[in-house]
Amino acid sequence: MQAPVRAGLTPAMAALLASIDRAGKPPFHSMSAIEARRLYDASAELLDLPRAPLARVENLELPVADGALLRARLFAPSSERLPVLLYFHGGGFTIGSLETHDSLLRQFALRSGAAVLAVAYRLAPEYRFPVAVDDSWDALRWLAEHAIALGLDGARLAVGGDSAGGTLAAVAAVHARDIGLALRLQVLITPGTTAHADTPSHRRHARGYLLDAETIEWFFAHYIDRERRSDWRFAPLEADDLDGVAPACVVLAECDPLVDEGIAYADRLRAAGVGVELELCRGLTHDFIKMGRMLPEARAAQALIGAALRRAFDEP
Repeated sequence: MQAPVRAGLTPAMAALLASIDRAGKPPFHSMSAIEARRLYDASAELLDLPRAPLARVENLELPVADGALLRARLFAPSSERLPVLLYFHGGGFTIGSLETHDSLLRQFALRSGAAVLAVAYRLAPEYRFPVAVDDSWDALRWLAEHAIALGLDGARLAVGGDSAGGTLAAVAAVHARDIGLALRLQVLITPGTTAHADTPSHRRHARGYLLDAETIEWFFAHYIDRERRSDWRFAPLEADDLDGVAPACVVLAECDPLVDEGIAYADRLRAAGVGVELELCRGLTHDFIKMGRMLPEARAAQALIGAALRRAFDEP
């Protein structure tokens, strides 16, 4: 099979994608959701940094409104009363777990000096929209109420996520505003924000840039009915207003189908008077943030996010 043409990538990113091609793994969209989860769980941290030791790594359960218990994992670099980043993992609302993002979240805890609470929201197709949103909102309220019991600082909270988790974080930041919960920061890493995958970058990077158009549609079809995709809880660019939401640190990849909608969301936030730190990482693809073992740009982006959290949490 002819190798895909990939323009604009850094040499290291291009070499990584060529290596992934040679491995010959089937695309997610050719599998069942259960098969895709197994593959992602087995391979997600291969390009991540080794799991760093931390003072606290604790598995928890937290209740949500319908009586279910969600698995969660707390990462903290010390036993002090630390501020907390509530984090939602990526995976198209269909795959991903506490295990797939463990290494990354240890890095955020180390680099920010803050605690990170990762939540295993329920996945599609078993749990379709808006269950993941409801889970993220319930987790946010639970953390605000129980941070002190965990030995953490409930007055200094942030939300964050990558890819689909970035969507959930953006929506959680709007919800926090609506319920009067002050957040210090929202960290949005290559988030999805549009109702339909129809921006120029979706066409430009539809094939050969790690996240293909067929896989995006496979994720969406598992998660949400097409006629519901204009709901702002799926596509936060559709929100009526973004006034008063938390300041944002937005980290995007230039060669990502989602880059245009990430820039558009940063622009919407700025137009609403929200402070935005936007980092566009040139020559990289979706999911680069989890390639710290191989890409210096991933490590730099992790450091940037850690510094943004530290600044936000240090403000009076």
